[in-house]
Amino acid sequence: MKAASHELDLPTLSKSFLSAVFVLSLCGAGSLPAQTQPAAPGNAQQQPEIKEFQGYEDQWSTAVVKADQYTMEYLLSPMYVDISATGDVNTRNQLIAQLFEKGASPLSLEQRVVSVREFGDTALVSGTYIVKLRVDGRNREERGIFTHVYERAHGHWACVNAQRTAVVELAPGAKQKTQAKSDASEPFHIPLFHKGADPTEAAAAAAPGPRN
Repeated sequence: MKAASHELDLPTLSKSFLSAVFVLSLCGAGSLPAQTQPAAPGNAQQQPEIKEFQGYEDQWSTAVVKADQYTMEYLLSPMYVDISATGDVNTRNQLIAQLFEKGASPLSLEQRVVSVREFGDTALVSGTYIVKLRVDGRNREERGIFTHVYERAHGHWACVNAQRTAVVELAPGAKQKTQAKSDASEPFHIPLFHKGADPTEAAAAAAPGPRN
């Protein structure tokens, strides 16, 4: 009787075992794509570090236009050094003082963060900017790239160094030249390289002419 019972239980156990394996295989098949499927590339603006520093840059832009001394002092380190697109070097106090000069504040400033690289308590922020100015009674627009170096102290990020490079400057209604074409959405494109002369033309120009 025991042997018969054992023979009857073996198929039952085998069926149970196969059923369990089948269920596990279905679970694995359902979860495998979620684990192996590569993540879709997200928008750079959705990255946490870019969103964080974009917030600082937005505050910076608004503070410059409104000559907001308190916000500028909050965002800029006391050791801050600014190198403008024209090569002028200013400290934080000098830069803030200039905002209160008549007609010094820009009409608008837009700064867009493109990349953020963090090295411990130091962050290198790169991006593009578009600033609209009024110079000698005329409106002008300047577009370029910037690099801001931030330092974190006591849980607060403050900029210690800034440098801008103007890519193109336009007056209202002026058409942009093809060789100087640039767009803030293409931040690291340098359009002003000059293509050298054709080597054959250069050789022909350097060759001595016929003697008289």
